[in-house]
Amino acid sequence: MLSVTVNNLSNKQACSLHLGICESYFSRLRGLMFTRSIQTDGGLFFINSSEDRINSAIHMFFMGYDLSIIWVDSSYHVVDKVIAYRWKTLAAPQKKAKYILETHIDRFAEYNCGDTLEFIHV
Repeated sequence: MLSVTVNNLSNKQACSLHLGICESYFSRLRGLMFTRSIQTDGGLFFINSSEDRINSAIHMFFMGYDLSIIWVDSSYHVVDKVIAYRWKTLAAPQKKAKYILETHIDRFAEYNCGDTLEFIHV
């Protein structure tokens, strides 16, 4: 699986994230389902073909732990974030997003709406 490093340029105290990129339909559908845990700097990175609210929605079926979900627009600005609780059905951003970051719940406070992010493909 390809990966990306995510840096928060607006919060230098934020930990860099090392996320696997979900490219295929199946990897996007599966996401982190059936996994037991993720590292505090880990998770998944989703890329939509365009900015959208509907295609940026996530589900938490078959999840055994909570996640921080961060939605980012095509200008690399955080447009929304939410704590997604295990087995809660759906979560969608308030604004259109191109990128979705699913990461450890401990990272939630490090990202705020309006923050500028940097993506480095590894």
